[in-house]
Amino acid sequence: MAKTETETAKKAAPKETKEEKKQKDALKEAQKQVQELTEQVKKEKDDYLRLMAEFETFRRRSAEEKLNLIGTAAEDTIKGLLPVLDDCERAMELLSKSSDEAAKEGTALIYNKLMDYLKTRGLEVIDARDKKFDVDFHEAVTQFPVQDEAKKGFVIDVVQTGYLLKGKVIRYAKVVVGA
Repeated sequence: MAKTETETAKKAAPKETKEEKKQKDALKEAQKQVQELTEQVKKEKDDYLRLMAEFETFRRRSAEEKLNLIGTAAEDTIKGLLPVLDDCERAMELLSKSSDEAAKEGTALIYNKLMDYLKTRGLEVIDARDKKFDVDFHEAVTQFPVQDEAKKGFVIDVVQTGYLLKGKVIRYAKVVVGA
């Protein structure tokens, strides 16, 4: 009987080994699937994050373009009103020699209201008279000889007023420069 028990034990041992081998193979297969799924999830997460970043960039660019479009439209409108400001300035200059106080007051009132409104929209006058000539803000129409050395290179007269809109030059001041 001793032989049969050992023989039975030997026969039973390989069956357990086959069972263990099947379990090990199943475990390896499951681990392989887990690894593949983990990599797939990482890839999908990366794709998702990239897509969200692209969308955020698109949204930001769209908002910036919309603001630029609105700003450009406002700039064009204000540029169109600059000749009206020039005409008001000329009228006030001519009326300063007149005795018609009502015309002076009316023209000054219109000019001031228009200018105040445009200032609220970011319009600024370029102060050029008696300033050093600067090509970033001034356009020299002509040079005029001056005796005083201190006035050379400075603006003597302003032919046409220049304007800034929110810090950007929309019209250069046309000036006469001392030479």
